Amino acid sequence: MTTGINQAGSRRWQYLLFSVASLALLWQSQTLGATEFDYQEAQVDELQEAMTVGTLSAEDVVRHYYQQIARHNRRGADLRAVNQLLPLADALALARTLDAEREQGALRGPLHGIPVLLKDNIDTADGLANTGGSLLLKEHYPAADAFLVQRLRDAGAIIIGKANLSEWANFRSTASSSGWSSVGGQTKNPFDTSRSTCGSSAGSAAAVSANLIPLAVGTETDGSLVCPAAITGIVTIKPTLGLVSRGGIIPISHSQDTAGPMARSVRDAVYLLSAMLGEDTADSASYAAKVDFTQHLNADGLRGKRIGVMRDLMGYHSGLDAVLETQLQVLRDAGAIIVDDVEFVNGRGWGQDEFTVLLHEFKADLAHYFAQHPESPYRNLADLIAANQAQADAIMPFFGQELFTLAQGRSEADQEDYEAALKRAKQAAGPDGIDATLASQDLDILIAPTTAPAWKIDLINGDNYMGSASSPAAVAGYPHITVPMGFVHHLPVGLSFFAGANSEAKLIEAAYGFEQQTKARRAPALLPRHH
Repeated sequence: MTTGINQAGSRRWQYLLFSVASLALLWQSQTLGATEFDYQEAQVDELQEAMTVGTLSAEDVVRHYYQQIARHNRRGADLRAVNQLLPLADALALARTLDAEREQGALRGPLHGIPVLLKDNIDTADGLANTGGSLLLKEHYPAADAFLVQRLRDAGAIIIGKANLSEWANFRSTASSSGWSSVGGQTKNPFDTSRSTCGSSAGSAAAVSANLIPLAVGTETDGSLVCPAAITGIVTIKPTLGLVSRGGIIPISHSQDTAGPMARSVRDAVYLLSAMLGEDTADSASYAAKVDFTQHLNADGLRGKRIGVMRDLMGYHSGLDAVLETQLQVLRDAGAIIVDDVEFVNGRGWGQDEFTVLLHEFKADLAHYFAQHPESPYRNLADLIAANQAQADAIMPFFGQELFTLAQGRSEADQEDYEAALKRAKQAAGPDGIDATLASQDLDILIAPTTAPAWKIDLINGDNYMGSASSPAAVAGYPHITVPMGFVHHLPVGLSFFAGANSEAKLIEAAYGFEQQTKARRAPALLPRHH
């Protein structure tokens, strides 16, 4: 099966994909004003201050990050974090418009003039393809922005391109290598390019961690925000289901999917999250936030909070557990009340039901997505399976499509089984899981190490995945924040904070307080490592 790509379309795609490498000419074009500013680890507030006083313009900022991508995406550290960029002229035109608004005193908010990357499964109507990482969708140009993209543009963000990801958000094969896609190749960890980024928001995390971009948007079904964030030493906030619109995102599961911010600090993650908020009438789960999350960036945010240490989400990596042990005293010193040796009061029995839900919803939700895109040559999962098989050498050189096949096997006859599994999974992870465990000892928040340090990339055997704290909040649809908490050898690891539905404000207070105490984030050296 072919996609009927015309020659002009192919040239357009190749320009978008490979223009990253051609940007070396920019290295000589940086203005004097931009060279005086230290962009390394620059926070949104610092960029805003520099643009306000005239040290920088949004044009300068955009040029700098295009340069960084040119240096380290397909050369230098060769991170393969970015799949596509807007033509530079288009991005600079957006920047000039925002600079003119600034000069007139019309600021849209903290993201005014700030470049942002989107995971390559989010619709934009700016000429960037939405590929899901698959060569099958390399000519898939949506006619409209996703709702969250509209919100970001309204907030003054400059969306400059698409970040690499695990193909189909890591829901194609049981033996996949996180961060690999047939569009972008293998995303690499900036702290050690022989090691994984985890997935599926691999490129979003790697680009932010490596200072290729100030902010990026990722998505999660179960772990796809928090795992790559922890493994690359950055912050993410997986929000309560529905807080950010699911519209215009290539789906896995409407019961668990959500977009979220990826940043180098809690404050910047909150700025990005806040810009994406808004009720989308086309999304049945969407609702309007009633809280200004920026008001909860409280350096004393840990004081008085009862925090449960989830020992049954630990024990799979001794070095990781040792880092957590050192942080418990930090939490106590900051005024938190630590309740240790907490376990889920009703166990963790949702795993098989979650898998049933994901398989069932993937098939239906994918068909629904393509129904919104009549220009696509694909209508359903069966079309994709056949097309993958027809282009197997390019699309499936390392691993297959076992999950696609399992999902395709779901039918209307399985509807009752699916509905029962969904009800059980939500009950087990939510009311009987997180909620009951919090209530059992009058806790505000639960914590655990997010996931193990980055494993070696292994395209033959797939991921060496050891364990994670992601599933309870993912299955329940509850919020989850990860913040850098230290290192195991040269590899960053994160601390997870999670609690009940709509507890973002409380989690932000705790996560920000912890970050201010530890300052555990540090920038990678961006030197290739070969061990």
